[in-house]
Formats: sequence, structure tokens, C-alpha cells
Amino acid sequence: MNIKTFNLPTSLTVFRIILIPLFIIETPSNPQFGALLFFIASITDFLDGYLARKFKQITKLGIILDPIADKLLVITALIIIVELGMVSSWLATIIISREFIVTTLRFYALSKGIVIPAEKAGKIKTVLQMISILFILIADEILGIDLYDIGLLLLYISTAVAVYSGIGYVYNLWRALK
Repeated sequence: MNIKTFNLPTSLTVFRIILIPLFIIETPSNPQFGALLFFIASITDFLDGYLARKFKQITKLGIILDPIADKLLVITALIIIVELGMVSSWLATIIISREFIVTTLRFYALSKGIVIPAEKAGKIKTVLQMISILFILIADEILGIDLYDIGLLLLYISTAVAVYSGIGYVYNLWRALK
């Protein structure tokens, strides 16, 4: 683990968090500009993890801050697209509830000295959520393809993956505590 706490990957994570208030302010009046901000923030999520692994700059701060930044971004976007009437509130509630449950379990596990690493299903869920939210915000047709409909379908799929991966976290914690 890298000793230097504040490095480029951590800076990208902090930048993602800083983008969230701008995203909140701009998206309701201009969802397509919000989509651009969301895209930029989503790219920083990929980049911070890639750079941290590639240059061996993984820090304790980054391990804690990165998933929090991801959750803040996705939860904020979900609330906005519900408010804009683009997505049903029950769908967002399931996703947000899963995020709170898994985050609580991860912190509980850490308090017991147990690290539950992110699973593949959780990473797939995050990618699907980010793509679906981006498409929903764009809400336009490109080459005859309705991005909103694809985004909504992907959001349903990501919700199923979220529930599946959430059950996996609960199961893995239960096994680790035995």
C-alpha cells in the first residue's frame, strides 16, 4: 500500500466528488449537459482505479473514498432522474437501499478486521448503472436507436445485478464472521 495518501488516483476521486454539486445544479435544467458531467465523473471512476493499480498508488484513503464517491454520484443521479420523471421511484429505491446496506456491511466488516473485496457482479452493476444513467440523461435517438429506452432497460438489468451482488455481500460477510 502506498504511503503517500494524496496522489493522482485519489485526486481524481476527489474531483468526482467535487463534480457532484455542479451536476446537481445543472442537470435539472439541462439533462444533456448533466449527461456530459456524469460521463466525465464516470470516466474518473475508471481512471482512478486503473492508475492506482498500474502505478501501485493504492492508499487507505482511496480504498474508502472511491466507493463513497461512486455511490454519491449514482445516488445523486438516480434522485435527479426520478425528480425529472425519467425513472420510477421504486427502481431508484431498490438501488439506493442496496448501496446503503452493502456500504454499512462493508464498514461493519472493516470494524471486525474483515475486508470484503468488491466482486465482479458489483463492478458490473456499477458499469451498467453508469451507462444506463448516461443514456437516460441523453434521452435522444442516435442512428435510430432510442438511448432512453436502452438506458431504462440497462437500469432494470443493473437493478437485478445489484440485488444479486448485494445478496453476495451479505453471504460473504456471514461466511467471514463464522
